[in-house]
Order: sequence, then structure tokens, then C-alpha cells
Amino acid sequence: MKLPGQEEFEVSGSCENVPTGEMDSVAGSDPSPDGPLDTDSRDLRVPKDPLLFIQLNELLGWPQVLEWRETGRWVLFEEKLEVGAGRWSTPHVPTLALPSLQKLRSLLAKGLVLLDCPAQSLLELVEQVTGVEWLSPELRGQLKALLLQTPQHLIQSTGTSPCQGSAQPREASHDEEAPLKEQHQNPLKRKLPPEAEAGAVLAGELGFLAQPLGVFVRLQEPVVLGPLIEVLLPSRFFCLLLGPPTLGRSYREMGRAVAVLLSDPQFQWSVRRASSLHDLLAALDAFLEEVTVLPPGRWDPTARIPPPKRLPAENKRLPSQLREAKSPSAQRGALAEDRHGRGPHIPNPELQRTGRLFGGLVQDVCRKASWYPSDFSDALHPQCFSAVLYIYLATVTNAITFGGLLGEATDGAQGLLESFLGTAVAGATFCLMAGQPLTILSSTGPVLVFERLLFSFSRDHSLDYLPFRLWVGIWVATFCLVLVATEASVLVRYFTRFTEEGFCALISLIFIYDAVGKMLNLTRAYPIQRPGSPAYGCLCQYPDLGGNESQWTSTKPKDRDDILSMDLGLVNASLLPPPECARRGGHSRGPGCDMVPDIAFFSILLFLISFLFATALKHVKTSRFFPSVVRKVLGDFSSVLAILLGCGLDAYLGLATPKLMVPREFKPTLPGRGWLVSPFGTNPWWLSVAAVLPALLLSILIFMDQQITAVILNHAKYRLQKGAGFHLDLFCVAVLMLLTSALGLPWYVSATVISLAHMDSLRRESRARAPGEAPSFLGIREQRLTGLVVFILTGTSIFLAPVLKYIPMPVLYGIFLYMGVGAISSIQLTKRVQLLLMPAKHQPDLLLLRHVPLSRVHLFTAIQLACLGLLWIIKSTPAAIIFPLMLLGLVGIRKALEWVFSPRELFWLDELMSEKERSIPEKGLEPEYSLSGSDSEDSELMYQPKVPEINISVN
Repeated sequence: MKLPGQEEFEVSGSCENVPTGEMDSVAGSDPSPDGPLDTDSRDLRVPKDPLLFIQLNELLGWPQVLEWRETGRWVLFEEKLEVGAGRWSTPHVPTLALPSLQKLRSLLAKGLVLLDCPAQSLLELVEQVTGVEWLSPELRGQLKALLLQTPQHLIQSTGTSPCQGSAQPREASHDEEAPLKEQHQNPLKRKLPPEAEAGAVLAGELGFLAQPLGVFVRLQEPVVLGPLIEVLLPSRFFCLLLGPPTLGRSYREMGRAVAVLLSDPQFQWSVRRASSLHDLLAALDAFLEEVTVLPPGRWDPTARIPPPKRLPAENKRLPSQLREAKSPSAQRGALAEDRHGRGPHIPNPELQRTGRLFGGLVQDVCRKASWYPSDFSDALHPQCFSAVLYIYLATVTNAITFGGLLGEATDGAQGLLESFLGTAVAGATFCLMAGQPLTILSSTGPVLVFERLLFSFSRDHSLDYLPFRLWVGIWVATFCLVLVATEASVLVRYFTRFTEEGFCALISLIFIYDAVGKMLNLTRAYPIQRPGSPAYGCLCQYPDLGGNESQWTSTKPKDRDDILSMDLGLVNASLLPPPECARRGGHSRGPGCDMVPDIAFFSILLFLISFLFATALKHVKTSRFFPSVVRKVLGDFSSVLAILLGCGLDAYLGLATPKLMVPREFKPTLPGRGWLVSPFGTNPWWLSVAAVLPALLLSILIFMDQQITAVILNHAKYRLQKGAGFHLDLFCVAVLMLLTSALGLPWYVSATVISLAHMDSLRRESRARAPGEAPSFLGIREQRLTGLVVFILTGTSIFLAPVLKYIPMPVLYGIFLYMGVGAISSIQLTKRVQLLLMPAKHQPDLLLLRHVPLSRVHLFTAIQLACLGLLWIIKSTPAAIIFPLMLLGLVGIRKALEWVFSPRELFWLDELMSEKERSIPEKGLEPEYSLSGSDSEDSELMYQPKVPEINISVN
């Protein structure tokens, strides 16, 4: 038996019928970020219909005064009227008794069904509904008067009491059918999209009826039925269920059953296209086939099931005939969409070889050129202002940190000024020219490791470092241009989640390690004061050459390098001789000397406060506290507010904690050198040729660092509409490599943590949504302006020293830690590590564990941890010179895992490589990946963001 409209269903290419709240140009409305779908996937989706608001009006008061009262409403979930409390219940999943559905089917089969009714008003509709043959004229008149009564609604609008309609029978007039004022003011209207429609269900017991009366009406055109619906919406459906008094509340339950049916997208889709009573009953039978029955005595009927965090995709709920007709390859394709949160594997046109030199680069330029004007106009939104503040502070912190570390690693050949200038120039240029302008360029841990090794080699062999570095940069730029010309970026197709997580976990740990390490360095510089300890400090007003009058002095002699390193931001710090007041542990004050609180203690306190406060505010965004607007503001500005809190506490307590220091003079850190690096210096000419060897290793590192980050940023789950630009991005990095090498500036590649934080601050969510529905992820606000402004501000930070000098470094380290922890906590590897520490009986019901034995999951996790540990060890030892090769080796290790794990296990644990996914036997996967719907989509181990927030995945 074909369902109504099945022919249309089989050829439709429209989107599925899932309410999105905010109508947007983004395709699809599933809460999870799905990628673009191919033709085979689209033609199995349900055509998009308007969202339906259903209201249940119950007839009460028999045999005394009869009145209609709204007792329930549905959009996606049910809300019940709590009469005693005078409010609506929280949205919950409706539960029905099976007899109510059976009685409803029987009543509709014998009742009146009007499809495409031409009524244009409530009065005309009532005339049609009461035209039942067995009703006498007297009963018909009484029923008309009853149906025209104004129902009582509970409309809780600001400054307005609930609307109480008249309960007296009356004759309708034009004025009485006019919408009520409270309908216009109903706040529920703002939660529904503009094209939403309504369905009215009227049910109750009526003593003067001798037999049940069942009427189902589908209006030809949606019509506003006066005050019948609490929200001013045009009505498409009308259902009337009345009958003589019976035991129990059978008519009310049948009314709830109709409302639940109409709130179901599949039933609603079928009934909108029904042409007869047979089609209507067929749609009801199809609904019954999918009903799940709960056994009596095993659950509490009064309990309310909360809405799920994520609704299943409607394209999986296909009619049984279509499920049987689908080919095995189509089933496997739909399964791939279920597992990885994107459509079936299709070749990405951006990662297809053209067979021409620079063919991929030309395609990227042509593709991005059409979006270039909108890359600036799309930035005209208040959300971008928050993103600029957040990313600016993160970028400044990163520039300070890596500038200090680079100055220490190169013995002052490069420093903070080069870090600020290079970040500004390279970042702004990249945002203007790159294929993915959401990327934030920065110094990264792996590149810094290579810089340290290169400087050590130059020092040990008495080479002039900057000229040698220039030739390395020239060769790296040359190699990268060769990679662009030969379209080597297509190899990123072989970067699976195994490779991404290994690299990303390493960078996240570098963030955490650096943040904690800097705080430990600070405690060594400013020892925590204990009773009787000879080490204590004071703040003395002795102006130094840079004009900084605050100098920390200590009674415990230390070397200068032990007291403060450049990565603490205090470039001009030096050890001054202790004043008279600091002799022999005394507490007397000398001239210009004031005792200060324990700097180490309060620095740690500010460090923890900024980290915890930013983390707490981030979680407030998804909590139940405060209105949604306040939650969004607190979540978007979490880092900014944490920094302001830290600065406020520091200023209020008058702490002499280390502050953010920026260069005050525009000149290179290394004395005596100009901005342009000499090609040779004191080095022999042949060194320019020998530089090709370290350049080859660095090229591998740059390619892996840049392209792994690009793969993560351009993942289909983020619903980016303007496309990526793998070849164009690598070309920009190559040009910037040449520029920064010539100017003696640090080398820059994509910084994953800050880039994903940038995307997180620009996420777009649905504003209007049904009660109980989680915010729908609509995509990212793709533009170039926020990154451009961030880097311009970074460059001008040199001149903002009077303002920025009040920001305590421990606060920025706390934000640094917040970014690293937020990054590593969101990747699947972290969640599988948690499974190692959980007894089996306490493990969550994850989709992954339903298909892969636990021992195999642990084995896969152990291999990833071993690779991560090996990368960390190599990075931290003199063998770090082969670090780029080890990153490349992750791809080889992943390939070797195909000998250890079956394709089915890798399908769930990781991802299938491109050629493997195309050649995998369908027979081996079908039993495990049936579309029966038995598996929950809400697995926490799926590689996709959890609604309602994008988790910062990694850097």
C-alpha cells in the first residue's frame, strides 16, 4: 500500500521537514552540522512544510456551564496546562495509551473527513463541521453555539493577565471573530517562524449527543480562526472529537493523540498530501508501525520524559516501502551520514586534481573571488565585535608568549617586537588574501621547536643565525610553491581523525604545559612567603632606563635568568640590590620602598580565578539560568569578562603582579641590525645550498601543521558555505614565509586553537525555536573583517602600552589554560581515555560501544596515546629535528592500522580512508548498519559538535 504522495516523495529534492526557527539560507535544519548532500541523499528527504502549532481545547463543565479551555499545546513537544499553578509545564516528550490511538482510528473511519475544505472563517468552518446527517436541527444549533464560544487561553505576556474568554453561548459576528489583543502579544509568537501554521483540536464530553462525533478537516488555504488559537496564526487543520460521557477521559486522550499525530513530521507530511479517508488512515497506520510500547508497571506514567538533546534526522524515518526499495549502497551511504554527521562520502571538488600546474590554486582563486564582497558585508553584525575582543586578547597573549619563548630560544636575535610585528603583518595579509579567512595565523609549538634547533645548530657551528634562517625560509617557500603547483594539498584526503587528533592533542597539551609552566616560573621568581622564610620582597620606586618605576627586589640572591624570563613579559626586569629595609629579614621601610603582598600567592589566585571564571561563563551559555540573551552575552564574552575581573581584582588589591609588557620602541630586538636580513652575513656562500636539508624537514612540518589545521577548520560539520581554499592558503603561507624570513620575523602557520576559538565566537544559531527544542546550529559567520581588525589591533598594541600594561600576566595565562583545556576536552580521544578509567557497568551507553568490543576500543586508544607520547618525547629531546617526519608518520601508522582493525571497527573508531571507503564490501557492513532506527544518534563519541555549542576541537 502506497502512502499518500509517495510518488512525490520518491522524486523530491527538497529539504527535510525539521523546524529550524530562524529561516536562513543555510541548507538543512538538523541540529547537528551536516555537510552538503549529494543527489542520492537529497531525493530521499521530505519536502519542507511549514511548522505546525497544535492546540488542544477541552470541553469542561458538563452538565453545568460548558466552556472551552486550552489544556495542551504542541510544536515538537507537549506542554500541559498546570491549572493549579497557573502556568504551562516544561516541554516534554508526549506519551500516549495505545487504546486511545485505536479508538481514534475507529472514530475517524466512521466520522466526517473533509480534505481541502474551502471555508474562509470560523463561522463557515462550523457550518461545514456541523453538517453531519444524523444531527437534528436542534442539536446542530446547540453545537454551533458551543463551537463559537471563545476558549480560555493562558497567555502569559509581559504586563498582561491571562486571557479569559467568555463562556456563554452566543451568535458570532464579524467583530467577535476578530483576533484578541492578547493573541498579538503572545510571546510564543516570537518562537515560531513567520510561515508557521496552526492546527486546532477540540475534544470533550457532551451529554446531549447520543453517539460519538468525529470530524477531521484540512483547509484548502490556511485561515485565521478568530480567537480559537492562542497564537495569531492561520489554521490548516481542525479536528473535533465529541461524544456522550464515558468512564475515564477517553475523548481528551483521543484529542491528545490527534495533536501528537499532527506534531509528527512524517504524519503531517502524509496528511497534507492525503486525498481520501483511506490515505489518512494509512498515515495513521504508518505512525502505529513506529510506535514504541512501554510495558505497564515498569515506568511511572506521571513522569515526563525530557526532550532529547538532538532529534534524529527525518530522512532516516522513511516509509517501509522506500526502506525496502533502497539499494545496499544507498543504505551504506545513509549510514555514513549517520555515523560521521555528514552526507555519504563524495569527492570534494576542492581536493580533486586538475592535472595542470597551479590548477588547484586557480580554481581556489576563482571560487573565492565571487564571495569577496560578502566577506566584508557579512561582518556587519554585533557578534563580530565580541569576536574581535576575544580573539585580539588571545592573539596578544599568544604573541607575548611565543615572543618571549622565541627571544629565549634565540638568545635575543628575535623577541617581542618581532612577534608583534610579524603577527600583525602576516595575519592581516593572510586574512585579505587567503581562501579561508577564519584562520588565525600564529607561531606554533612545533615551529618554535624547529626554530630552537636551528639556532642551536647555528650557535654550535659559529654561523650567523639570521642569514642562515633566511635561506632556510627561501627554500621552504620554494618547496611550498612546488607543493601548490603539483596540487599536493589533495593528500589531505588521507588525514583521518586519527591523524588530526594526534596532532591536535599534542598542540593542546603544549598550550596547557606552557600556561602551567609559566606560572611555575613565576613562583620561582617570586617565592611564596612563609612565616620565618628569609625570602620576601618589596616594591621600590627606582626608575629604570625604560621609565618603569616598579622593580621587585628580593633578599634571596638569584641569577637574573632565574628571576624572570622573557616569556613572563617583563623584558626590562633586573635584580636590584636590596634596599636598607630588606636587610636581615627586617620589615622596616627604606626610602621609596613599600612592602607588597605575596606576589606568587596572588598570581596563582588570579591565574585560577581567570581560568575558572571563563570556564563557568562558557557553561552558563547552555545552562538554565538567566534569559537566553544574557546567557549568550555571558558565553560570548566569557574570556573578556574573565580578564576584566582579573584586572579589577589586581587593581583593587594593589598587587604588584607581573603585567603585560609591550615594546615601546619600534626597532629590532637584536642591536645593530636593520629590518632587512643580509643574505650571507659572515656565512660562506655554500651555506645557502646546504640550507635545503633543514628546509626540507621544515617544509614537511609547515605542510602538516597548515593542512591538518585547514582540514579541521573546513570540516563539513561547521557548515561553511563559502568553501575552503587549501591550495590558496598554502600559497599565502609560502609567500609569507619568504617575507618573514627576509625581515627576520617569526614563521607563521595556522593556529588551530585560536582559529577554532574564532569560529566558535562566530557561530550562528536559530533565534526562534519551538519550546523544548535545542538551538539549531546554522553555521559560521564567514567573513574577513574580524581577523583583519584583530591583527591591525595587534600591530597597534605597541602604541597601547599605557592601557595594556594594567593586564596581569597570570590572568592571560589563565585564559591560555582555558583555551588548551577547552580544546583537549572536546576531542574523541579524551572521551575514550575516560573509558579506560570507568568500570564497564558505569560506562555511558555510547553508540561506539554498541558496535566495537571494549577491548578493541582500548587498544585503539592505547595506540593513539603511544603515538602522542612518542611525539612529545621527540619534541622535547635533541631528536626533535625528525619531529616533522614523525607527524608525517602518523598517516603511515593509520594506514598500518588496517592490518590490526577490521574496516567495520575503523568505521566506528576513526574514518575510512578515501579509497578504502569506496572499495569496502557492502555485505560486511549491512547487518551492523541497518536503518532500523534502533541506534541512538546522540552518541557523545560522534565527531561533531554538540548542540548548542561548537566545542573548540584542538590546536
